Amino acid sequence: MNTKSFAPGRREWLHRFGGGLGGIALADLLGAGGRARAALPGGTAAAPNPFAGPDRVGGLPSLPHFAPKAKRVIFLFMSGGASQFETFEHKPKLLEMQKRDADLPESYRKRGLLGMSNNQARFQLVGSKFGFKQHGQSGAWICDLFPETAKVADDLCIINSMRSDAVNHDPGMIFMVSGAQLPGRPCMGSWISYGLGSETSDLPAFIVMISRRSVDQPLSARLWDNGFLPTRFQGTQFRSGKDPVLYLSRPPGVSEELDRKNLDRLRDLHRLQLAERGEAEIESRIAQFELAFRMQTSVPEATDIGSEPESVKKLYGNDVEKAGSFARNCLLARRLAERGVRYIHLYHPGWDLHGALPERIETQAREVDRASSALIQDLKQRDLLKDTLVVWGTEFGRTCYSQGLISTKTGSYGREHHRDAFTFWMAGGGIKPGITHGETCELGFDVVADPVHVNDFHATVLDRLGIDHERFTFLFKGRDFRLTDVAGKVVENILL
Repeated sequence: MNTKSFAPGRREWLHRFGGGLGGIALADLLGAGGRARAALPGGTAAAPNPFAGPDRVGGLPSLPHFAPKAKRVIFLFMSGGASQFETFEHKPKLLEMQKRDADLPESYRKRGLLGMSNNQARFQLVGSKFGFKQHGQSGAWICDLFPETAKVADDLCIINSMRSDAVNHDPGMIFMVSGAQLPGRPCMGSWISYGLGSETSDLPAFIVMISRRSVDQPLSARLWDNGFLPTRFQGTQFRSGKDPVLYLSRPPGVSEELDRKNLDRLRDLHRLQLAERGEAEIESRIAQFELAFRMQTSVPEATDIGSEPESVKKLYGNDVEKAGSFARNCLLARRLAERGVRYIHLYHPGWDLHGALPERIETQAREVDRASSALIQDLKQRDLLKDTLVVWGTEFGRTCYSQGLISTKTGSYGREHHRDAFTFWMAGGGIKPGITHGETCELGFDVVADPVHVNDFHATVLDRLGIDHERFTFLFKGRDFRLTDVAGKVVENILL
């Protein structure tokens, strides 16, 4: 007898059985952790969250936990490990020791040095080849390579006491964006867009842009991965060129009306599948197709800077006209922020300067200095800086000693990776302006006051968005995960 005519096959039976149990578990997850239930027990409607904001699209009903100071985040990420000694960490002692041809003291070396230089013959201390000056009423020390950033010194909170657990690029960058050194966890942009949603239904809540540069360290989508969160919370990469988002434009000959009809039929099929299987991923798929349809109009408008006044373009500098430049991406970040995008992450690669650092860092600084400053000024004059948190950071810092010997002919040098002390700055979004937080030893090797670990940084960003990092969790494989893992504390001293 052919049993297939009246009994399900093994695969179908397992799917139905597993789907049924999965549906029960999913319903509980969506009620308690993922998405709150629409109504309270007894049919009572859940009270609206007074901190959510009237224009929010998506997000968890329970968030924010308290009144936020920031609505959105723009992270300017200098990938490759920007040297603190040629940016915002003034260490005159290093120049003094360099003149004596001094090496890193044995008391530092005996602890064991991390990275690729631990077996080199000497560890010559090297100061910055570029000068530092104090700027603004705050008296912030800023390298002469950043004259434009110096103009907004009183808007910045410079943190000289950052610390990480990772000393190599890939785990370092993944750790900085996700709180874990191994790939697979959701990155901060995914966590934030999952928890808070967006302020627009026409653009993704989480957008990534990468400066177009010829470097040997390509950046992968692992850095804007949604991890175990639903796929619609993965970052969307905006590329330079005609099509910022791949495969978004309609094919030739396909009208908007036909596109809409095709999408409606596809949605009907997805809903049939959703009714049968009850998988949250199907809901994500439906939402992504609908968003993509709206983005066919919204993305070209948001990425067209032709409507910007010449005064604004001039603020960002000549590079703003170059597609894929850091300046262009900063202007686009401002346009996306004012259109309701929740989290915008800009990567500017090329800071991995193991050799010829003085010669190469001048180009790096020139490419980011004016645009970073312009972004602060532009947001401020539009009254957006007060609720936009801007971060300038990197995956780790650089050593106070030269990697290899300092050149006797040119005085050139390089610096090795260093995770134990490096520099960030933050501005806007409820962060105290015009202060310098944290302190390192006279050689800049160790943090000696007010350390800020990566987990602390994440906790502080979430706090400014109105989120208690210890209560913001996602149940996955029997464990409650969070962005800050099992650590992290809010850096209260830098908060308004």
